[in-house]
Amino acid sequence: MRVPSTIAASRLQLPPGPWTSVLDGLCARFPAISRERWLDRIARGRVLDAAGLPIAVDAPYRVGLQIRYFREVVDEPRIAATETVLYVDAHLVVADKPHGLPVAPTGRFVSETLLTRLIDRLGNADLVPLHRIDRDTAGLVLFSANPRSRAAYHALFRERGIDKVYQALARPLPALAFPLTRRSRLLRGEPFFRMMEGEGEPNSETRIDVIERGQQLWRYALAPLTGRKHQLRVHMAALAAAIVNDRCYPVLCAAPPDDGERPLQLLAKSLAFVDPLDGRQRRFESLLTLDLP
Repeated sequence: MRVPSTIAASRLQLPPGPWTSVLDGLCARFPAISRERWLDRIARGRVLDAAGLPIAVDAPYRVGLQIRYFREVVDEPRIAATETVLYVDAHLVVADKPHGLPVAPTGRFVSETLLTRLIDRLGNADLVPLHRIDRDTAGLVLFSANPRSRAAYHALFRERGIDKVYQALARPLPALAFPLTRRSRLLRGEPFFRMMEGEGEPNSETRIDVIERGQQLWRYALAPLTGRKHQLRVHMAALAAAIVNDRCYPVLCAAPPDDGERPLQLLAKSLAFVDPLDGRQRRFESLLTLDLP
């Protein structure tokens, strides 16, 4: 088990319950984690109170008490692919993420995430991703490096002040006229992590154009005007041009491989915006490429 030294602790406010100790409450709240593992974490100072002090093994349970704990994953998979840091200043960090690397800790990944790697690499525990891209997607991710300016950059995404362009490889669509705009209502599908188009007022919009026409595949430019989960993947699949190596759309592959040999051919290629702090025009472009066969 690897324990990242700089990743932020998760927070839990203890809910009402019959438990007499914090340990009992944690065991009930997280049944997948054994009592022995919680005892080990407490002994190593990996469970803290609101003041950031390690709790005692017999700390009494009190409703509303804030507990901080560090997520740990046994046998976390190693990800060989490496990120590239494209830009760093006092307020922003821009990184080029490889396929297969999660942006932030989730599920079975804690150490092997872009956020954890950058915190360790740059020595800045204040780093926070301003947006997310799927683990399967490669390309640009923008991070806030300073809590004091974070709200100004978050507002760019909330108010659609960021021009984002992705590239994708998919089958040709010679019967359609490009550029085109795909608008639809995206709803949660089955299983829970998939999305689907449904009836109702559109809540997602993507501009789609063709950059390069190969014999077997085309390179598409995808500009999302909204930021719904899996939006680009669903919109391309709905046009009968699912992105190459998409294991979720249009159908979910059974027991999908996770070896990195057939990465999703989707790349967050560029980000452009007017910097809210100094009014400068900013533009960043991924160094990664998707190669047409």
